[in-house]
Amino acid sequence: MRLTVLGGCGAWPAAGQACSGYLVEHDGFRLLVDPGYAILPRLLQFVHADDVDAVLVSHGHPDHCADLNPLLRARTFRDDRAPAPALPVYAPPGALGPVLALDRPGALDGAIDLREFTPGEGFGVGPFGVRSWLLPHFVPNAGLRLESGGHHLAYTGDTGPSPDLLSLALGADLLLAEASCARQVPDDSARYLSSASQAGQLAHRAGVGQLILTHLVPGTDAAESVEAAAEGYSGPIAVASPDLVASPDLVASPGAVAGPGR
Repeated sequence: MRLTVLGGCGAWPAAGQACSGYLVEHDGFRLLVDPGYAILPRLLQFVHADDVDAVLVSHGHPDHCADLNPLLRARTFRDDRAPAPALPVYAPPGALGPVLALDRPGALDGAIDLREFTPGEGFGVGPFGVRSWLLPHFVPNAGLRLESGGHHLAYTGDTGPSPDLLSLALGADLLLAEASCARQVPDDSARYLSSASQAGQLAHRAGVGQLILTHLVPGTDAAESVEAAAEGYSGPIAVASPDLVASPDLVASPGAVAGPGR
């Protein structure tokens, strides 16, 4: 299993960056997790739009799904070849209504094979077994755990504190954890978002192999976030920055802020 980070900004894309977007590959199957704002140009640096085999969406906020629209357009509105087959897209019920309404009615009907799932369900996507948990956010959010080849990737989506996070992350090779703030989430969002400190504590309790902090709100200090996570977790820590590549035995990225915990 191989994870390539396309973007990791929370809420909106910082200059030259993108919001949540993760390409997960195994046995030649390419799964795009959370096509947020501005990830498509980065995705196209690695694969053609037609080469994405499926999309998996944690929740319906646009920083996690807005670029589904240009991805579908890139697979459909073309003169050099026939349109790509309908793309299987897995998402919680109703999550994609707004982004699918961006185009004229019917324009992309043949481009997408929408497969809604209720958070809490398990299902398969290509070579990946997927388990999901309903986690607290401003809208319904699915925490996702992918298994393939005996390895596990846990992804929180966006979430506040929940006892289900331990089940999601337990023993995972990689934990991709929302960390909007370094140490303290503002009171008005504390039920629905997490900090790097909380991510580090979760990674420690769950005994994960590696921690990748994502969804940092632009302006959040990445080095401080790593330091905050390291106060609770002694394993390798990285910040989800463009082109970071991770697998169960590797965390590496030019320019990424990374390091062992204490």
